[in-house]
Amino acid sequence: MTTTAEQPTFVRSDLVILGGGGAAVVLAGLSHYLDWGGVPSFVLAAVAVTLLASMVGRSVEQLGDRFGPGATGVLQSALGNLPELFICLFALKAGLVAVVQAALIGSILANLLLVMGIAFVVGGLKHGSQAIDSARARTISVLMLVAVTALVFPSLTSQLHTPAAGHEGALSAIASVVLLVLFALTLPASLKKESSTGMSNDTAETEAPRWPVPLAVGLLALAGLLAAFVSDWFVNALEPAMDSWGVSDAFAGLVIVAIAGNAIENVVGVQLAARNQSDYAFQLIINSPLQIALVLAPALVLLSKLLGFTALTLVFSPLLVVAVFLAVLVAVIITVDGESNWIEGAALIGVYIVVAATFWWG
Repeated sequence: MTTTAEQPTFVRSDLVILGGGGAAVVLAGLSHYLDWGGVPSFVLAAVAVTLLASMVGRSVEQLGDRFGPGATGVLQSALGNLPELFICLFALKAGLVAVVQAALIGSILANLLLVMGIAFVVGGLKHGSQAIDSARARTISVLMLVAVTALVFPSLTSQLHTPAAGHEGALSAIASVVLLVLFALTLPASLKKESSTGMSNDTAETEAPRWPVPLAVGLLALAGLLAAFVSDWFVNALEPAMDSWGVSDAFAGLVIVAIAGNAIENVVGVQLAARNQSDYAFQLIINSPLQIALVLAPALVLLSKLLGFTALTLVFSPLLVVAVFLAVLVAVIITVDGESNWIEGAALIGVYIVVAATFWWG
């Protein structure tokens, strides 16, 4: 598909995202440096992070199918987790280990339960039952289960008081290296171009890219740079906001940080489901938590040691471990079934609300 000469480079939604993102960053910066207060600074920084994430999503979307849907999905998920990477690093620098641990698990839960649930509801109400039976989707689901198993094993050794208990730091480092190697081994298959028949719905109906590659890549770089600054402001305002609202570290990480750091999947995945591109939507939504388990969490474990921040280990609370295992099992079962509907989506959202409420008190 080619763009027409009459097609504008920027449409109204582009201008809203770019203009709104720029304004939000400026306001968040003013609030941070002029000390407008914890809650206003936190809210403005959260809005700025969300809009920057949307800018990343739009830029990757405008790269279109130049790299193939598989590579585009991986790129979108990786860059979509960039704001969360910065937020978690600054949080570790501030010693907020419990927030980071809850945010990592919360990001997986938010994507597999909340975002997927919303996508199923929107797609199901608009188009009825939707197919998600591609081979790539099944592979991603199984790999997600394997990755989470490795991710939470240090927690099990600690909780079960095995001989490895007391060596959780070393075990977390070993597990992190293994997960990163697994990601490197599976990356070539993820980047492989997929034929149009591999999608259950016609992706050829998507809009042709309007932005030239240099513009899309330039905006990606700009969004990443701004995300580093805004994430620092976000974390600085997080503790005062938590104190003002009486929110626990666990709830702040599990819900607030996780949702703010995963804005791309919240928007793009639902849009794809609404356009009846359920396979593509499912791949995008589940690719993000997969990369959290394979890349983000292991990288944070190793970076916290290398940078001299408060050490992060993969020892999560028993309730977080149970919650993430159940969420992954649900995603695998839905994939094996091969289709989704709005009732399943509503059930996923309901489970997420119950899980989030459970951590309100800590």
